[in-house]
Amino acid sequence: MLVVPERQNGQRLDNFLLRELKGLPRSRVYRLIRTGEVRVNRGRCKPDTRLSRGDQVRVPPYAGRKPAHVGTPTDKLRQRLEDSVLFENETLLVLNKPSGMPVHGGSGIALGLIEALRQIRPEWMEAELAHRLDRETSGCLVIAKQVDFLRHMQAELRAGKVEKTYLALVQGAWPDELDTIDLPLRKNELASGERIVRANPDGKPALTTFQIRERLPDATLLQIGLETGRTHQIRVHCQSAGHPIIGDEKYGKDTAISHKHLALHAWQIAFRPTPIAELHHFEAPCNRHFTQLLESLSNGR
Repeated sequence: MLVVPERQNGQRLDNFLLRELKGLPRSRVYRLIRTGEVRVNRGRCKPDTRLSRGDQVRVPPYAGRKPAHVGTPTDKLRQRLEDSVLFENETLLVLNKPSGMPVHGGSGIALGLIEALRQIRPEWMEAELAHRLDRETSGCLVIAKQVDFLRHMQAELRAGKVEKTYLALVQGAWPDELDTIDLPLRKNELASGERIVRANPDGKPALTTFQIRERLPDATLLQIGLETGRTHQIRVHCQSAGHPIIGDEKYGKDTAISHKHLALHAWQIAFRPTPIAELHHFEAPCNRHFTQLLESLSNGR
């Protein structure tokens, strides 16, 4: 039986378990919740169930509660993450997350971004993810250093008060009239345990806005806004429009333009760091993979 401590009050159940059950694959964690083997205060629960201090979380004895080995960041990774800090104060960090780095470990990954951060500086030891980005996505990522800010940020996200803007390079000529996609999405799990998201009328509402920033030979640079925050939302909506994101191995295979990096960047984020604060805006420069691809496409290469 796990008891929720004060610092994890308000945390989602899935995030709580992913931290507590180190080394257990994500797919296994979600399966334990879905089948009812995980209980909160003796009741069934969902991955997005919010926990309160003192809640009792039951996990099966075979769930792998013994912490797995957590990797140690190399000097190069330490410097890379320290260089990625866009803003820091006593309550939060905003990072320009590197492309290709998972935000947390699990499923055979010994060291994610959050595990690495906790080992770099003493004041980052209790760092928690305020939200997530896909492994392949670069850009603005908010990290909570204090539990009060984590709760506040999670409440702002639930209320839709956090503004997120992305840049993406998509295949082909995006239609001028397509400025909004309102298409429900549903998570599915393949036999391999891989999670994939599909457009499905029975799924959760998902709304994405699009603005054409530049037309290129055989591609389009888009500015994208998220009105909801579903898993893989931008990637699946672009795929559904017939213009998948360049470099998307999951939702855009066998397309005209190939690239080994996903051309999706969390460019800007805006939020209030406290309930009474003004809106704070942060912007992350695009990495060299994105800028080099943009230059190459602009020149028709």
